[in-house]
Amino acid sequence: MEEKTEKKARKNIPLAGQIFIALVLAVIAGMLLQGHSDIAVSYIRPFGTIFLNLVKFIVVPIVLFSIMSGVISMSDIKKVGAIGGTSILYYMLTTAFATTIGLFFANIFKGHYPVLSTSGLSYDKPEPVSLMDTIVNIFPSNFITPMSESNMLQVIVMALLIGFAIILVGEKAQPVIKHINIWNDIFMKTMDMILRLSPIGVFCLLCPVVAENGAKIIGSLGLVLLTAYICYFVHAILVYSSTVRILGGLSPLKFFKGMLPAILFAFSSASSVGTLPLNLECTEKLGASKEVATFVLPLGATINMDGTAIYQGVCAIFIASCYGIQLTFPQMVTIVLTATLASIGTAGVPGAGMVMLAMVLESVGLPVEGIALVAGVDRIFDMGRTTLNITGDASCALIVSHLQEKRSARKAKAKEAV
Repeated sequence: MEEKTEKKARKNIPLAGQIFIALVLAVIAGMLLQGHSDIAVSYIRPFGTIFLNLVKFIVVPIVLFSIMSGVISMSDIKKVGAIGGTSILYYMLTTAFATTIGLFFANIFKGHYPVLSTSGLSYDKPEPVSLMDTIVNIFPSNFITPMSESNMLQVIVMALLIGFAIILVGEKAQPVIKHINIWNDIFMKTMDMILRLSPIGVFCLLCPVVAENGAKIIGSLGLVLLTAYICYFVHAILVYSSTVRILGGLSPLKFFKGMLPAILFAFSSASSVGTLPLNLECTEKLGASKEVATFVLPLGATINMDGTAIYQGVCAIFIASCYGIQLTFPQMVTIVLTATLASIGTAGVPGAGMVMLAMVLESVGLPVEGIALVAGVDRIFDMGRTTLNITGDASCALIVSHLQEKRSARKAKAKEAV
């Protein structure tokens, strides 16, 4: 009888609670393993990698089938275009706000930043991709490669094209629609099975990070990291709370509480795409329509980079201070514009944060080698910026859903009046 009660108690702990417990245990274990980080890296991290691989494995079929299912359920290509346009506008505006917040707080703390030695720094800058190449790379050249390489932008384009084609075919496509919805349900159930392993995955991913970087966090870059995390917090509270309340008709407290499982997972895994399945689950529970969430969230996981934009602003000011360079106001405006446009321009590029930072530094004439100053603790920055990125994706899904509901209600009233 007692055993049954204990099992029931364990089952009653919500996923967010389980992940939080795993996160706390990972920090404690990581601190205990400092000085012996090789143990955490060799024997704990592999299990975290296995879990992350499982999550990444399910993301591509989830995105492909859920977007197709969402597009088909809308049955209107113009509606898909309206949702896409609203989402991209929201993502670009919040990214511009994020960069501005990053620059504002970085300038406040600038006088207290440590001035690290810049002699002998080196950084292998990735090959720049031209605007036209970026546009060309959005479109897949065959059916298999985007899925095998997890090129999310190309997978989204594939799903949209196939979804539009099914709508245009009409009644004859009904058997295909049925099978797409069935496969979507199968992959969603697979996702649910994998997400039950989240607490174990979180522990195994975070513990080695703390074991390796615990001492560094309170070291020379502690204030720079603190500045970035203050910006992440302020952006979430100011921008997302206000937009969710005003445009989404949802209480900010309810929003953040509902998003807690995805937030905790994103923080420990530092993977926007990896958090996508959990983000879908959280936003739907908060009231986002499935057809909107399955389109807006994969798009956001690819192009929305509010956290990364804050990282650009904070790191640009820090690197400039280390080189003894005072950035002018026009240069800061350039950083805002570059970071905003680069968030879409580097979509789908591996290590997009570093690529964007290189572009931002070059835009204002700062040495790209300065990236080496922050590269050592990039994972710590990444945990926070990923958390902010996925929270921004969720806010957009809820806002677009609410706006679509209001639009549909207006159309219904107009028909009744006629």
